[in-house]
Formats: sequence, C-alpha cells, structure tokens
Amino acid sequence: MSSSSPSGSGGDDLSERRGIPAAKFIQDVETYLSQSGFDSNSALAFHQERLQQYKVVEMKLLAQQRDLQAKIPDIEKCLEVVATLEARKGTGEVELGCALILAAYLKTFSLKVLISMLACEIEHVVSQNIVLASLEESTETSFKSCLIVTAEHVVSRNISLLADFEVSEGIYSRACIEDTDSVCLWLGANVMLEYSCEEATALLRNNLENAKASLEVLVADLQFLRDQVTVTQVTIARIYNYDVHQRRVKQVTPTAIAAADA
Repeated sequence: MSSSSPSGSGGDDLSERRGIPAAKFIQDVETYLSQSGFDSNSALAFHQERLQQYKVVEMKLLAQQRDLQAKIPDIEKCLEVVATLEARKGTGEVELGCALILAAYLKTFSLKVLISMLACEIEHVVSQNIVLASLEESTETSFKSCLIVTAEHVVSRNISLLADFEVSEGIYSRACIEDTDSVCLWLGANVMLEYSCEEATALLRNNLENAKASLEVLVADLQFLRDQVTVTQVTIARIYNYDVHQRRVKQVTPTAIAAADA
C-alpha cells in the first residue's frame, strides 16, 4: 500500500497497525481538497485505489485466518493422540469395535459376515481358525458368549492398540500400534522428526499457543482493517456528493444570472 496520501483536514499524521495505514475521516471536503491540491476526480481516484488495497489485504488476512482455524484443531487432535498413547502405554487396553458388536446383537449382518469381520478384528491375537471354530454355533446366545470370551482372551494377551488412520481423503486403514516412547511429527516441507512423547507434547502445546496468539492478532487486524474500509467508503461518498453539489451550483448560477438580466 505505497500510494502517497494527500493530507486531510484533521491535522494528525496517519497512524498504522502492522503496516496497514489508517484512513482519516474528512470533516470538511472543501478544506481537504484545497489542502491536498487535488480536485474531486483525483481525490476519488486516490481513495478508490486505497479501498482496493484494503480489500486485497483483507483477502490475505482472511486466508491466513482460515489456515489458522484449520490448523488449531489439527494440533489439538495431535495432542489428544499423544496423550492417548501415553495413557495406554503398558495397559494392553483394546477396543473390539463397539459398532461391530452392536451390529451383531441387532443381527444387522449375517453370521458368516460377522465371523469374517470379527476374525479380522482380532487377527493379531487369535488365528482365524480358532475364531471360526469358536463361532460355529449359530444361536444368538452362543454368539454373544463367544464375543465375551474372545474379548477376555484378547485383553488377557495384552495386545497393542488398534487404530484407524487416514491414508488419504476418505480412505482409512487399520494399524496395530505397539507400546512406544516416541512419536513422529510432520514439520512441513516433507520433513518428519521423531520426538519422545514428552517432547512432542511440549512442542505441540507451544505450537498451539502460538497459533491461538496469531489468530487473536489476525482477528484484531481484520477488525482494524474493516474500520478503515468503512471510513474510506464514507469518504468516497462525501467527496462524490460534494462534487455533485458543486456541479449543480455551477449549472444553476448561469441560469440565475440570465434570469436576472432578463
């Protein structure tokens, strides 16, 4: 925003916020034009150019705000994941899929489909042959009992955490997460570094605090910028109205003189 600014009638120098110049409210358009040396058209062109510059800056700030608003939830999710890994370290806690068990109780799937799905769920602990043998009984009671026994067997074997992770947009895969003392974090530019859980937590919390602070500054910048846009629009309207009034006066004066001569 490098356009030179004609001086206004307020007498104070233009202030700014983080490189965004403040717009000055013009109280007297005639005085402003005489002091700046601009005519109405030049003043309108200057302020319209300044208004467009404000709009460009606003678009950039809004893009940064959207990025931060998307980044903050991602950092919070990463913190939750690291906290979950630390909390489950050495516990052997596992979930067999509540949706699968609920579907079994409601008989949403056929027995064969459920057998196959359940075998896949616990393939890290029990072979599919054992699962299939355990599920050969087709009655609901025996099936529920098998689910309970299998779940107890899985927990007793102290298996690792099973988690679904996103491979790409809309595509997920299942992973077996072993007990670990470290995690890998993407730092950007195709760079990934391994941190201990404590270091990762500290880094993520620091990034979260910085992102929230940056977002607060951006919100304040946008509010300041919107105020300047409003002042500039009012100024343009005042200069335009002044110009229209002056044109009408110039048109009326010759008519009045001619009428007086007649």
